[in-house]
Amino acid sequence: MSVTAAMVKELREKSGAGMMDCKKALAETNGDMEAAIDWLRAKGIAKADKKSGRTAAEGLIGIASAGTKAVVVEINSETDFVARNDAFQDLVRGVAAVAVETEGSVDAIAAATYPATGKSVSETIKDAIATIGENMTLRRAALLSVEDGVVSTYIHNAAADGLGKLGVLVALKSTGDKDALNTIGRQVAMHIAATNPLAIRASEVDAAVAERERNVFIEQSRASGKPDNIIEKMVDGRMRKFFEEVALLSQAFVMNPDITVEAAIKEAEKTVGAPIEVTGMARLLLGEGVEKEETDFAAEVAAVAKG
Repeated sequence: MSVTAAMVKELREKSGAGMMDCKKALAETNGDMEAAIDWLRAKGIAKADKKSGRTAAEGLIGIASAGTKAVVVEINSETDFVARNDAFQDLVRGVAAVAVETEGSVDAIAAATYPATGKSVSETIKDAIATIGENMTLRRAALLSVEDGVVSTYIHNAAADGLGKLGVLVALKSTGDKDALNTIGRQVAMHIAATNPLAIRASEVDAAVAERERNVFIEQSRASGKPDNIIEKMVDGRMRKFFEEVALLSQAFVMNPDITVEAAIKEAEKTVGAPIEVTGMARLLLGEGVEKEETDFAAEVAAVAKG
């Protein structure tokens, strides 16, 4: 297939690579965007932490807790101005409070009754759209619970109580002291906010993601010209390092990089007075995965001028 300028532009934004490299990568991979990114990485031209592109989604992340469960929700608005509006903030806070009493899916939350209006959350959001004058959507939600333990929460750069741009939940199962448990839980939640791990344990990393990394490492190692048996050992070593870096428990703890998160939790067991098990985590970053619609203001003005 032919490589268009729009495709090259998109790949440049996602990979940070140069225009000619992007064009060649797309030509080599028949226009497959993800394969082109891997091709660039294998050639050492693009990094794994590629740019995701700027996002258009504004709004807020809201968190609410109730006993041994907590929920994080994302409600989008069109502008950051509305996200600073008291009425919108009250809405997000209210939806989170409703959500924590549901099973946590967007559909269940949307259908639940919003106490202040007596209507469903979905209808209440529609009414708010009419009142505030801007489109809003309940985009994502995640709920965690434990039978015995805590679900600790963290909001990064809080805009107001329980509201911000990034929200994290981490579920810790333990029979120990709940206050002490929540202290280590909040620290782990802050760590998750900073590092965005792919899974709690290396064994839980998505097999397709791991296979993709392995294939990139194989291509990179082949460039060394070393024999296959050496390449295999090189790849195995890089995969071990990959799992250490993306699995929560094996990551260097942000509060003390000399130890892993797992070691920090083990140390906290002395204060908590019982074993601790991480049973779940959730991390919602506002607008994550929503591509920004770029507007050429000069072209827009010119179009209007032409009538």
